Amino acid sequence: MKITLLVVGKTTDNNINILIDNYLARLKFYTDFSIQVIPELKNAKNMRQEEQKEKEGDLILKQLEDADDIILLDEHGKEYTSVAFSEEINKRALSGKRKVYFVVGGPYGFSKKVYQRANSLISFSKMTFSHQMIRLFFVEQLYRAMTIIRGEPYHHQ
Repeated sequence: MKITLLVVGKTTDNNINILIDNYLARLKFYTDFSIQVIPELKNAKNMRQEEQKEKEGDLILKQLEDADDIILLDEHGKEYTSVAFSEEINKRALSGKRKVYFVVGGPYGFSKKVYQRANSLISFSKMTFSHQMIRLFFVEQLYRAMTIIRGEPYHHQ
């Protein structure tokens, strides 16, 4: 199963990039994982929020195929413990899913079309995190999930 974190806009904080790269190096031993970046819209400051969400949504949907499993990282999604998240990842792998996309939207969230295309929504917290920070949290939790699946000692109960 190929897992992709699809994000709008690049991470500009070099400290966050260093930490993300650390987990990317670790993850390559467990799964086929990548981060795919959709460039930020030009002139986004001159757009209404809905217009920006629609344009970003169109760019997101262009990256996806019909058979792809799409999971939005969204404040209204289901919350998981780390163990439950690892079980969800394992369940998707065992179901024969070829490609799973976890998607981080732009600053205003997702368009209606993206919500309609999604297979599920997950939330990392009731709190709101920056779009740059959630990338780091996601790669750490994916790494943690892989170690839980393999019974390795990274996660402690």
